[in-house]
Amino acid sequence: MIRFIRIIALLPLVGLFMYCNSSKLNNVPEQQFRIGASIVGIQSVATHLNVPWQIAWGPDQQIWYTEQSGTISKVNPENGKTKRLLVVTDVFRDRTSGLLGMTLHPDMQAHPYVFINYTGYSKDKNRVSKVVRYTYNALKDTLFNPVVFLEYPAWTSHFGSRIVITPDGKVMISTGDGAQDDNAQNIKSPNGKILRYNLDGSIPADNLFKGSQVWAWGLRNPQGLVYANGKLYCSDHGDAIDDELNLIHKGANYGWPVVEGYVDTDKEKLFAKDSVITEPLKAWTPTIAPAGLAYYNSDQIPELKGQLLLTTLKGNSLRALALNAAGTGITKDVNYFEKVYGRLRSVCVSQAGDIYIATSNRDWNPNAVAAKNDDRIIRIYRMKDTKAGADVKSAITVVKKPADLNKGALLFTNYCASCHKEDGKGIKNIFPPLYQAAIVSGPKGPLIHTVLNGRKQMPKFSFIEDQDLAELLSYVRKQFGKADAVSVADIQAQKK
Repeated sequence: MIRFIRIIALLPLVGLFMYCNSSKLNNVPEQQFRIGASIVGIQSVATHLNVPWQIAWGPDQQIWYTEQSGTISKVNPENGKTKRLLVVTDVFRDRTSGLLGMTLHPDMQAHPYVFINYTGYSKDKNRVSKVVRYTYNALKDTLFNPVVFLEYPAWTSHFGSRIVITPDGKVMISTGDGAQDDNAQNIKSPNGKILRYNLDGSIPADNLFKGSQVWAWGLRNPQGLVYANGKLYCSDHGDAIDDELNLIHKGANYGWPVVEGYVDTDKEKLFAKDSVITEPLKAWTPTIAPAGLAYYNSDQIPELKGQLLLTTLKGNSLRALALNAAGTGITKDVNYFEKVYGRLRSVCVSQAGDIYIATSNRDWNPNAVAAKNDDRIIRIYRMKDTKAGADVKSAITVVKKPADLNKGALLFTNYCASCHKEDGKGIKNIFPPLYQAAIVSGPKGPLIHTVLNGRKQMPKFSFIEDQDLAELLSYVRKQFGKADAVSVADIQAQKK
């Protein structure tokens, strides 16, 4: 049911402005990189932000953004001047919850709507996710008249929460499964889905099921959503394996939690006999934690034209995914700025073809060292007047591994370090430490059993080959417990 909620709107009259930098930025880059033949400059246009979750190019040529703590603001990329538009007072923030996705209607003159997705509480004090539509008053430069589209159950993670407006004026919403595996395949649940609404909050008559907002299902934590050339693309977090880039179709089932990535195991093939599964265009193992998506259709940086831009959290990079002519396949996957700016959460493109990315280095699970001015919104733009020479580095950064890093250490970095951290100390009250932990330094059996079978929110790692798993666990026991090695025979004994 649609209903109205109270907010605090900060009008220009109260004069609550915040300034990152009141002077013109003058296109002076902080850094320069090469993307093919193009030399791009890097500028921080907003700094010291509280986990910017969504950035969007606005009708006023400014970048609108949400912060996880509950604020909506905008920044002028020409001079760095920021203004707070709204504080959503009933946001509940804990770990990955808070104020998350946002989209602006592409025709704000005819439809001056801004949609947001956040976690809060229902009237009966249950934790819920909310999708709310605001109206933008351009003269007063403020948001008002909040209308609740949807309230649906929320847990502690897997919120999805991206929103886009389709070319035919429909509202598409990605929702996570809430870390409740049964939700994604349950058509009656709004969780783990792509949902479709009219602008007024009603359900379109041509949706798949009469009276249902469900458009597609079988998703885990879809944190990227973008329309490009009439097609809807979505990124989805896998569990221990198979992060995905999906092409969304009406009535498609993407398989979670039974199918991860492609249908390639006996269990998945058996499930696919009775259920038609749509496989991803691309799957990544080891995982990269794919987040925001944008489509680059500008001549400004010609090397990127016609490609999807994907920010990654665990991967610490901006990926450019080249599409085939039909838009139904990925022909190239290029990794830019890896380990340069840390975790990247969101991306948008200006009308001039500048790319903006938002860092997420102060969120609940940092796997990079936050810079003093993080979190930031960073501009990537083609430099027209430059005397830069051949010493300008490529944006395709090569992350060097220590020469003495063994296979076990590499496997730990790929599969374990994003949670337990490279030093094995985890995050207090979230991810348990491995360093000097009894399960690491004690008998081998409990450690092997836990890794093979999972535990609570920890996924199974039984997909790892026995030899690789032995090397991984041997590294863990030696590095963090000063204990003896794990053999292939030890692994196989636990599988019996």
